Amino acid sequence: MGQTMKSLVIHRAKTLKIEDRDVPEVPAGSVRVKIHYAGICGSDIHYYHEGANGAFAIREPLIPGHELSGTIDQDPSGTWATGTPVTFHPATFGESSRGIESMPHLWPNGAYLGSASTWPHTQGGMSEYLVVRQEMIRALPESLSLKRASLAEPLAVGLHAINLAGGVSGQRVLVCGAGPIGLLAAAAAVIEGAESVTITDVLDEALERAAPLGIDATVNVTREALSSQAFDIVLECSGVPASINGAIDAVRRAGTIVQVGMMGPEPQGITLAPMISKEVRYLGCFRFNDEVDRAITLLERHDLFDSVISHVIPADEAVDAFDLARDSRRSGKVVVEIW
Repeated sequence: MGQTMKSLVIHRAKTLKIEDRDVPEVPAGSVRVKIHYAGICGSDIHYYHEGANGAFAIREPLIPGHELSGTIDQDPSGTWATGTPVTFHPATFGESSRGIESMPHLWPNGAYLGSASTWPHTQGGMSEYLVVRQEMIRALPESLSLKRASLAEPLAVGLHAINLAGGVSGQRVLVCGAGPIGLLAAAAAVIEGAESVTITDVLDEALERAAPLGIDATVNVTREALSSQAFDIVLECSGVPASINGAIDAVRRAGTIVQVGMMGPEPQGITLAPMISKEVRYLGCFRFNDEVDRAITLLERHDLFDSVISHVIPADEAVDAFDLARDSRRSGKVVVEIW
């Protein structure tokens, strides 16, 4: 009998089990990584609590997790030495299409670690070992802790939003939503030279987590209104229609809103008239292209990102971790420490 490993497996809503699975073999062109940390993303929370992430329902047992860090366990090609610290670009890209040749993250028929969008599902990294293609590996500087490196994927999402906006240097930036993505995007905007950064939320507890990030102002929108036309760039990270309407009012004429927060497939109540009259640019933002490389550089240089991680919980207590990650009053980024 071959060697086995422990994995966290979601079978359906509210059903997560620790299971023994065979340690995967390593085919040519691939690498096996010993996983150390896995951040819990919003999609992971939806898979566990609802059995689906938007339109993508769990149809077979799914190992979640794409915010990962670990060390090389086996590389048949010899490219990576055993023990090399790494993180991942979690995507495998599909087929290039007209107009998006330079945007592989938008190519159809791609896959993403820990996703039920494909059949069979693409298994994720909340497991002792994970086998991925060579091109998904990103080596880490020795000075970057594996715990902080687990933020590379969500930070890359924030950096992608900044890139879509055309950069934030010298700009007045508003970030809507002080969840982990919003906090990381706001911190990145500070580092990338924004003139000012303001962040909003409906929870004081979430806004308090922004204090160590060098943000200029926090606004609880249940008590305080944003100034109209006060911002050059808005990174909307909540996906809540009321927040989007607030962003449309808050952005200046000919300003830019980048929609980072994911929304459901149903029609949304968005007030478009001010966006039309102000000639606002409204841009969708989906995952990221190659910004994970920049994310690694920023994580190495800035320890302020550590404050975004509110909890590190052992994999044996994963159910508690998923419950905690859903509660924005109690948690920022929750990271699972793999066995």
